[in-house]
Amino acid sequence: MEQHPASFVLEAPRVVLTGVPFEIVVTPQAESGDPLPGYSGMPRLGGVDEAGSPTHRGDGAVVFSSVLVENSGRFEISAEDGNARGTAGTRAIPGIWSLAPPVFAILLAVLFRQVVLALVAGVWVGSTLLLNFNPLAGFFEVGSRYVIGAITDSDRAHIIVFSMMFGGLAGILSRSGGARGFAQLITSFARTARRGQVSTMVTALVVFFDDYANVIIRGNLMRPITDGLRISREKLAFLTDTGAASVASTVIVSTWVGYEVGLIDQGLELIDYPEDGYSVFLRTIPYRFYPIFSFALALAVGFLGRDFGPMRAAEERARRLNQPLRPGSEPATESLDEDPGVAKVSSGLWMGGVFPVLAVLVTAGIAIWLTGSRALAAEGVTAYGLREIVTNSDSYISLLWASVAGCVTGIVLAVARRILTLGSAIGAWIAGLQSMVLAIVILILAWCIGDVTADLHAAQYLVQVLQNVLNPSLLPTLTFVVAGVMAFATGTSWATMAVLMPLVIPLSHALAQNAGLAVAVSDPILMGVVGAVLAGAVFGDHCSPISDTTVLSSMASACDHLDHVKTQLPYALSAAGIAIVLGILPTSFGVSPGIALIAGIAAAILVVRLAGARIEEGSAS
Repeated sequence: MEQHPASFVLEAPRVVLTGVPFEIVVTPQAESGDPLPGYSGMPRLGGVDEAGSPTHRGDGAVVFSSVLVENSGRFEISAEDGNARGTAGTRAIPGIWSLAPPVFAILLAVLFRQVVLALVAGVWVGSTLLLNFNPLAGFFEVGSRYVIGAITDSDRAHIIVFSMMFGGLAGILSRSGGARGFAQLITSFARTARRGQVSTMVTALVVFFDDYANVIIRGNLMRPITDGLRISREKLAFLTDTGAASVASTVIVSTWVGYEVGLIDQGLELIDYPEDGYSVFLRTIPYRFYPIFSFALALAVGFLGRDFGPMRAAEERARRLNQPLRPGSEPATESLDEDPGVAKVSSGLWMGGVFPVLAVLVTAGIAIWLTGSRALAAEGVTAYGLREIVTNSDSYISLLWASVAGCVTGIVLAVARRILTLGSAIGAWIAGLQSMVLAIVILILAWCIGDVTADLHAAQYLVQVLQNVLNPSLLPTLTFVVAGVMAFATGTSWATMAVLMPLVIPLSHALAQNAGLAVAVSDPILMGVVGAVLAGAVFGDHCSPISDTTVLSSMASACDHLDHVKTQLPYALSAAGIAIVLGILPTSFGVSPGIALIAGIAAAILVVRLAGARIEEGSAS
């Protein structure tokens, strides 16, 4: 016999948005205060305009996932079933207010060029909105809730630590001459600015397995090479940023794949699609137009030696005045000087640069193999291949192990070859750690503003406003734009994918069915929609000054963060425009993705050729 609850406990968001669905969890309780897992009744929800269709969870709780309110202000939600009752209070604000934190932060960053102050102000605005417009309480919540929450999250703590360790490795390589030796080895092949830029893009294909590793390794190692070739730091940051996510998000084996496949699977289950998530993932690769075209455009910039927009001025400054950094800029990391003892070493400096890097790559590969295979074994999986290993690996642990291995190798080599004393080597490592402090602060604040916009449900508001499209063939384009705007405003591509994927897959299916489209027509639209989510998230992430990978690119390249954002934006927008006009729209109306890819890559080269001005060639100095 079912026990009737004595009361209900309601879980409601601190703030909800008018006209945007939100979730209420109603948990029945006995007189003792314990939950009732066997409860099968259906409480009535009061105080809201719409309650939606509730569902029962296995623990007896009832979930109302489509609750709506139309008027702003504080209100009380109640749940009743017989004599049992429970209430919870929350506030509703207009949906447009949820965009205030990222918009405010971006405007301040652009106007005053003080990215730390801008990010703090953005988080403060968001926490003030959450705390009933109390600016003082909002100020204290910036630190007590968001900063502490950002640095105590396990995955983020790993990123902070291995980023610091890579900074320490950069310090060792710089002080011991290993960076210069490695640069000399590479510049024996890349003797000109064009070859240096192309080499920077090609190396993105080597470190394909993770975007963080791609950015940090390539930026730090190519910096002395590009400086010697009189390539601006803005250009290095652009090449580093463009190559990283473009490669990691589209290759068939990377730390992105498992996450992307899981989201695709979640959406496909909602429409009973006959294929699995990985099969659909592979089929959508030709529909990832933005990452492919942005990579092609960056390669064309290097091959042709042409630039446009603010990047042109940056490159002319670097070539003519030998100033990789803009005078007065504030690079995200500090320059690290070479030790005087390096001059006593006549040859073999390259070993101090190459072997620590090899240690990083080999250790990362081994760690990915070990963590992936152990995870599969724990799940009882015995038959698996490289794809399954990489997608189930722990990339954060792997990068942490790799960074430690690189630091230890660098110190051992410098001390063993008597280039540095042990004390000097440790001092170089600490100097490298210190050089990362500003960048880590920016990274933490970028996470904070992403968290506060999540608490304000900004992504759900954007989806609610922009999702209503009648023509199914226009849905991929709209999806790409929404994903780009969302990733730009929140600074995270992964959260964008997580919000959009379960929504747009069933939306695409429903629109196609309502329009009576045949499978041959609706299936390419579905592939286009999935590809547009993944590509649009990368596009918005590339453009956003509060994106963690954008920040990491500035860090690894030792470039002023806002200079990086300003110079990269015209290239990202150009690639996005080509992706929409020659990729997403044509394939949504039946054009083969192969033809679209050829046309888009040709267009990217043509844009650089026609819009770009030739920059005088630089050679290794």
